[in-house]
Amino acid sequence: MLQQTRVEAVIPYYERFLARFPDVGTLASADLDDVLSLWAGLGYYSRARNLKRAAEQLVTRFAGRLPDGVEMLRELPGVGRYTAGAIASIAFDHPAPIVDGNVARVLARLVGLREPIESSAVKARLWEEAERLADGPAPGDLNQALMELGARICIPRTPRCDLCPVSRFCDARAVGDAASLPVRAPKRAPKIVYAVAALVLRGGKALAVQRPAKGLLGGLWELPGGEVGARERGAAVLARVLRERTGLGVASIARTGAFDYAFTHRALRTAVYRCEAASGRVRLDGWDRHRWVAPESFAELPLAAVSKRALAIACDSDG
Repeated sequence: MLQQTRVEAVIPYYERFLARFPDVGTLASADLDDVLSLWAGLGYYSRARNLKRAAEQLVTRFAGRLPDGVEMLRELPGVGRYTAGAIASIAFDHPAPIVDGNVARVLARLVGLREPIESSAVKARLWEEAERLADGPAPGDLNQALMELGARICIPRTPRCDLCPVSRFCDARAVGDAASLPVRAPKRAPKIVYAVAALVLRGGKALAVQRPAKGLLGGLWELPGGEVGARERGAAVLARVLRERTGLGVASIARTGAFDYAFTHRALRTAVYRCEAASGRVRLDGWDRHRWVAPESFAELPLAAVSKRALAIACDSDG
């Protein structure tokens, strides 16, 4: 949960998650929708899917216990080099390195790396330095100290060098450019994506569709709709998208509002509608499953924050 997410945001999710899934066996046997429901709002939903898959493998391959070696840990879904190193060093006292954002910043300043931190050469150097440091007594303590140093002292914009226990070894402190390190490549402007979404009603129930397990917001439910061109607008566009992606004809189309939502690499602009569906069979294009649910029950499905926003606007008759 802490991957790419702040501690303050994680704590309530962590507590609810452990109350519902107190051990590996409970998580392994849980329904994925239940797991995603408790994760909804944290983002990066592949983490939740991988966590459940990893629990399943721990039960089937390792009798419900974590392996202690880095290589076996990395065979588990969602466990990369950093997570494997953290578990191996902190839980099992193995001399395994870790490099997360905080550690990367500490090491870049400590050894004076002044090339973009995203480059392959700099990444390799960071892992080499982390491995060298972890090869000693109490590697778990050392790795946790590095993380805490980055989180509390060697912070991004105003490093507290006067309080740093290793400042006398720090290249950036000696040169005087600690605040400018690590160097980062310029960010690309997010791509603007236009979309439509609709609360599609039939017999008092609303159509909910589930995204494929892999990909953005995988396994979560949402209102049907899809991407459109930048200049495509209006009821006719929505009707076409729904016909192509659900096989349904729709009528009584009413626009209820619109909103913007920022993802990491793209900005989504969505127009939201309500409409009535004609009779006929649903034929999905791009989703795995569908359900007809009471509109007031729609929000109980595992929904991403962007889908909750669309649903709230669709259900607001005042638009």
